[in-house]
Amino acid sequence: MTTVILPLPAKKAAPTAWLKWLRATSAPMRQFLALCRDTLVQIGSGRREKGAIVEQMYAMGVQSLVFITVTIGFLGMILVYQVATQVEKILPDFSMIGPAFLQIMIKEFAPTIAGMMIATRVGSGIAAEIGSMVVTEQVDALRMCNADPVNYLIVPRFLAAGLMMICLTIYATLIGEITGMLTGYLGFGIHPLTFLSIQLVKAGDIVSGVTKAFAYGCAIPLIAGQAGLEATGGSEGVGWATTRAVVNASFAVVLLDFLISGAIYTFFG
Repeated sequence: MTTVILPLPAKKAAPTAWLKWLRATSAPMRQFLALCRDTLVQIGSGRREKGAIVEQMYAMGVQSLVFITVTIGFLGMILVYQVATQVEKILPDFSMIGPAFLQIMIKEFAPTIAGMMIATRVGSGIAAEIGSMVVTEQVDALRMCNADPVNYLIVPRFLAAGLMMICLTIYATLIGEITGMLTGYLGFGIHPLTFLSIQLVKAGDIVSGVTKAFAYGCAIPLIAGQAGLEATGGSEGVGWATTRAVVNASFAVVLLDFLISGAIYTFFG
């Protein structure tokens, strides 16, 4: 009589290994959500240094005007020129170029392009400034003085960016319209009043543009602030924090653009 030896079942990975992996991969998101929670709490209960918000509004908004003017101005000219050139080949009727351009500027290009520029310029600055304070132990000194770093460093930038992104989006729309109108008039003979028509602009377009601008303004300082607070290892760590802030903030702008556009289309059609 032969004895049959059955193979032993393969051992499964210990559940603790999966838990450790899940905790490691979800740690950045949990830290970000904790920073969002602390920021909202400090907005309602924390005390801020006088003039801190105005100072950040100036740094984020006023000092970004030249950057936005040049970028949006050239984009407005390029878009109108390219569209008008293609329309001229098919149907030489330019009456709808202006209304369509204004609609797309309000709901898409102005907030998103401005958000990407603020993510690169302001996001990198926030991460570098806060990261430098972390590696030089200035943040630890704040904690020793019973001052909350989130209230002192994040909240003023959060409030300033949320407001200034809306203002910068309106400004970017105006600049894009002006340069686009000049390109249409000088290059293709489109009358300014025809170009500036608002017949295609709907309430949903305005809601979309304002919502995107405010969302970008809230997300950028939080993402950049988190990157700065997690900086370690001296100047090299500050450099990595700055790079991570720019990449993550730019990705957040793209992701928020997609989500908000889908939500606006669902509600407004």
